[in-house]
Amino acid sequence: MGKLDGMVAVVTASTRSIGLGIAKAYLDEGAKVVLSGRNAEKGAAAVAELGGGENVHFITCDATKQADVEALIDGTVDHFGRIDIAVFNAGGVAATSMLADFSDEEWQYELNFNLNHCFWGTRRAIKYMAPQNFGRIINMSSMFGKITTIGVAGYITNKAAIIGFSKAAAHEVGTQGITVNAVCPGFVETDMFFETGPATVAAMGLPDLDALAAIMYNPTAIKRPNTVEEVAAMCTLLASKEGGGMTGGAFNVDGGASPY
Repeated sequence: MGKLDGMVAVVTASTRSIGLGIAKAYLDEGAKVVLSGRNAEKGAAAVAELGGGENVHFITCDATKQADVEALIDGTVDHFGRIDIAVFNAGGVAATSMLADFSDEEWQYELNFNLNHCFWGTRRAIKYMAPQNFGRIINMSSMFGKITTIGVAGYITNKAAIIGFSKAAAHEVGTQGITVNAVCPGFVETDMFFETGPATVAAMGLPDLDALAAIMYNPTAIKRPNTVEEVAAMCTLLASKEGGGMTGGAFNVDGGASPY
């Protein structure tokens, strides 16, 4: 018996990295899972990586587009008949520049990619979860929702806003059996780190990726990166029935980097 037996989950941006790790953990705990992402080929590969079968399904979704996010929620219900867990994991740094140099287009894109996709998806999911008096909504924030640095003002602003949004939503739906939480990962060595890291290494004049990683995890208590599995474990607890008393929170999986 798994912690999520009989439940249906959808995870945005789940063809790789943290999203795929969450989907795998949910499948291992007995849930049926809808994966999503912009690329259908990557989606098919992710489904195959998870073993295929009737318990995993892929729906193409660009998380910066309201219609796609809403269609993803509807499509999950159409395919599996219900939705119990929604993890809004898409997001990231779209612009690396000082605030004075941010264009309106970059700011709006980051708003859609990070915060608005959580809003669109949460609003849609509630429509299905409220009548069944059960639901688990998890919005992916970051340790940078609680601390700051320079050059990524759009990302930091949105990740902080996701925490506030999750708290507000939790108090609106708490009596309907629905929990809403934010998860705040720290530095995780995903494939995206290895893809984008070399440019950062060059820009900072560092010798290699190991030096960059050390800069990112040195502020932690554990002095190492967090793992995808550690983030997925938090998301599994919050998705479970046992997590019903945990709502309106912003739960760190950052090795102690955040001050609160």
